[in-house]
Formats: sequence, C-alpha cells, structure tokens
Amino acid sequence: MKRLIISLAVLASVQASAQNIKPGLWELSNKVKTGNAQADQAMSMALKQLAKLPPEQRAQMEAMMKQNGASMPTAGGDGAMVIKACVTPEMAAKKELPMNQQGKCTSKSDPVAGGLNISFSCTDPASSGSGTLRFNGDSAYVMNMNINSEAGGKPQAVQVESTGRWLGASCPARSN
Repeated sequence: MKRLIISLAVLASVQASAQNIKPGLWELSNKVKTGNAQADQAMSMALKQLAKLPPEQRAQMEAMMKQNGASMPTAGGDGAMVIKACVTPEMAAKKELPMNQQGKCTSKSDPVAGGLNISFSCTDPASSGSGTLRFNGDSAYVMNMNINSEAGGKPQAVQVESTGRWLGASCPARSN
C-alpha cells in the first residue's frame, strides 16, 4: 500500500509544461485496477481500515499528510482513493500538479493536444509507468497510467485512473 501511495504521488507530481494550473485546494481521485480481484479487494479493504484507525494512529497519519499539504485518503463511492491536496502559488508557477515527488524518480512529459504523454521511472521504490494526462481547462484533469512495480517480491502491473478537480482558492493551513 505504501509503495502504491508513493507511486501515485509521483504520478501527481509530473510537471504540466503545456498547461496553466490554478493554485488552491484540489481533490484527487485515484482508482487502481490490478486485474486481480483479490488484490483489488485488498486495496478496498485497506482504505476501509484507514478509516477505522485508532484515534492516536489516525492523528499521527493526519499530521503527516497535513505536513505535505494533503488530507487523509478516503474511499470514494466508486472505490477510488480520494485525497485533498494544495497547489501552492509556487507549484502553479512551475505548472506542477498537487503532491510532492517522493523517492528516487525521474519523470518526462511530452506536450500533445489537450495535455501530456507522461512517463516516470523510480529506483527507490522500484517502479515505472507511462500514460496520458488530459486537461479540462486550468481546474480539472484526467490521467490514465500503466504502472509496473513490485509487491511482496513479485512483479505487479496496475492501471491507475486519476481525476483532479479544483475546489477553491484557499488551502487549509499546513503544520510544520
């Protein structure tokens, strides 16, 4: 689960060189499909368990997420992992989507009509992927990615369908 969240953070950090992005609060929805019913069910169960963390553990997790400008992941009605994240004015100036890139990763984006073809490669944790990012103005996007990683020492291929939508100009205060 941790590797998946890191991979999703990498995906969200791809620079959008051909598009303006509004600063402010964004809602990100990531739906992961492994092609394996048991793994998909395990992901859904993990999100449900996050919601049931004991108060002390939940507070620790919320504090960590808040430091990174994001909310605690929740399960969307369609089984997606939903978080809220802040795009700072600095990120908007660099045309970056919300979330900080983590791990030892490189990413590439090639502008195409309406968006980008994107790819990434990470060595820590080991993962790679490619896909498309399509913008709907400066306040929404849709991204589809194919990701290869490792889970339990075995290769794993997943498809991630992501959407992002701008919620408003103000972000909750970060704690440092």
